[in-house]
Amino acid sequence: MAKATTHKDVIVIGAGMAGLTAAMYVGRMNLSVLVLENGIIGGQIANATEIENFPGFVKISGKDLIATLQTQAENFGAVIDEFDTIVSVDLKATPKIVETEEKIYTTDVVIIASGMERRKLPLPTEKKYSGRGVHYCELCDGYKYRDKIIAVMGGGNAAVDAAIFLTKYSDKIYLIQRSELRADEVTKQKLYANKNIKVLLQTEIQKLSGNKKLESIEILNKTTGEVSTLPVDGIFVNIGVVPNTELFKNQLELSANGKIIAGEDCKTSIEGVFAAGDVREKQIRQLTTAAADGTTVALLAEKYLSKLKN
Repeated sequence: MAKATTHKDVIVIGAGMAGLTAAMYVGRMNLSVLVLENGIIGGQIANATEIENFPGFVKISGKDLIATLQTQAENFGAVIDEFDTIVSVDLKATPKIVETEEKIYTTDVVIIASGMERRKLPLPTEKKYSGRGVHYCELCDGYKYRDKIIAVMGGGNAAVDAAIFLTKYSDKIYLIQRSELRADEVTKQKLYANKNIKVLLQTEIQKLSGNKKLESIEILNKTTGEVSTLPVDGIFVNIGVVPNTELFKNQLELSANGKIIAGEDCKTSIEGVFAAGDVREKQIRQLTTAAADGTTVALLAEKYLSKLKN
């Protein structure tokens, strides 16, 4: 059975801070806008337990911030679909084509705000234990480890936040980092003030062990050279992110690390295609800059559409 074809003025790929901000502004300009999300609405920020640096909020969870933004976008007519996976895009076609598992969409403007996903644990047995002790979302899976022994791998703000969050389920948390902590000073102070977290720096995870699920990890102390076995029930991995640009590899100019090349106007190498948020190659990546990108692409998309009609 042939897929139905539908036209939208603007299609936004990704429902994180940048994508939802763009959708809100596009909807306000009385344009039809569809947001397609292959993962969870909110992207990486949905996992943040406490946000204290977004203007207008003393403190708010990522989940609540994104829920508010989603409501704003939908109130202005944006349609958000998180259940129809994108299988291909043709950004050079006129109009542009976005095909999902269920439908084919044509559009004059594509806004790519597909964000990043967590880097996988670089061990050959990662797949064996994925979902059976190795996890990438503490908000999604942390509850499974009530009163269990938990390890968090990583040393940035997100990893430290994850370790602190997981203490609501367990009082035995290890934070394992292969070098020094990269988290900011405020976050590090919160970490070291929490007596339920043991920090293991200059430590590498070398091996995962267990029968049907994870039971222990082998760790190397890089300072002393000592190898030891640490009993753990689960690991939450937070060792960086990689851009979600696989769909666009042969169509857009990408940087060496896979991000989309686009200037501060968010314009890519193809007219009518914009990149916003973490997926764009840029120096500063914050919630506020993602929202700024979303605003920029929406306003410039409207100008582009106006020129097409004249």
